Parts: sequence; structure tokens; C-alpha cells
Amino acid sequence: MKVYTKSGDKGKTSLFDGSRVIKSNKRIESYGLIDEANSHIGILISLLDNLSELIDLKDMLFGIQKQLFVLGSDLANPSNKVSDYPRITKNHVSQLEKQIDEMDKSLSPLKAFILPGGSIQASHCHVIRTVIRRAEVSMVDLFLEKEISESSFIYVNRLSDFFFVLARTLNNRLKHDDTIWKNY
Repeated sequence: MKVYTKSGDKGKTSLFDGSRVIKSNKRIESYGLIDEANSHIGILISLLDNLSELIDLKDMLFGIQKQLFVLGSDLANPSNKVSDYPRITKNHVSQLEKQIDEMDKSLSPLKAFILPGGSIQASHCHVIRTVIRRAEVSMVDLFLEKEISESSFIYVNRLSDFFFVLARTLNNRLKHDDTIWKNY
């Protein structure tokens, strides 16, 4: 099988149900941004290599990558009729919330805004967080028109929170201070 199909050469692409849409469609934009975030997570995982004290975080990130693959395919499948197709569920949201809460326990309470930065790993978490925010924005209309599940939309919202807390966790474990924003 060839990587290129030439079926998108006229500005349209196929969804999983076989329907053709223009490549600027919100659904295509959304799963493209999810794919971009997933690629950035791959870079972050590479930045955690050889840091044995962060293996638990690396494992969490691999799990999120798998869930983002499900989310991307969920976004590419507009049909709600296929029941055996993997979808993001409330359980995925709950799992993410537990991971956020667990990381947050080891952090000092946040008393001010922080600027993206610190370690290279934490800085990259902030990049991921902003890509996820763009994905969420691109999904709003799909969510409001009930073209995607509530769980998918909530999951993406929690995911940006996850990467904010992960950035702080990485800075903490790698002995970097968060950079506090001061309005001079």
C-alpha cells in the first residue's frame, strides 16, 4: 500500500464513514490539531529519556498518546451508529482527573500566574497545552452542534489542565522554579 493516495489532491478528504469533506472542515482541523499535540508528546517523551526518576510520567504520556489516537479517529468518524468503534468515554476523563489530582498533591499551592518555562521538559508541556487549547477551540462548534461526544470535548479541556500541572510537576522534580508572572 502506498502512503499517498492522490484522493486529496483536489482539497477534499474522506472521513471514516466514506463521506468527503473539504480539508478546511472543522472536523479535519480538530483531528489535525490532536495529531499535532500527539507529535509534541512524542518529543516530550524523548526529552524524558534517561531520566529514571520520571518513568511514571513517561508511562502516563504513553497512555495519553494512545487515547489521543482514539480521539483522533473518533473525530474522523461522524457516525454514532458504530458501537464497536473506540470512543473517548467518561472513564477516560475520570482517569485524567485522577492523574491531575495525584500530581497536584506534590505541588505547592498556586498563588500567582506562572509564565511558561523552567526546564525544557516543562516548557514543552506548555507548548503541548497551547496546541490542545487550539484543538479545543476548533472542536467547540462540533460539540455545540452535537457532532462529537461530550466526553471527547471534556477530555480535551482536562488535557490542557493535565499539561499545565505536568509542567509544574516536571519543574518541581527537576529542581526548576516556576516563573511567577509579576505585573511590573
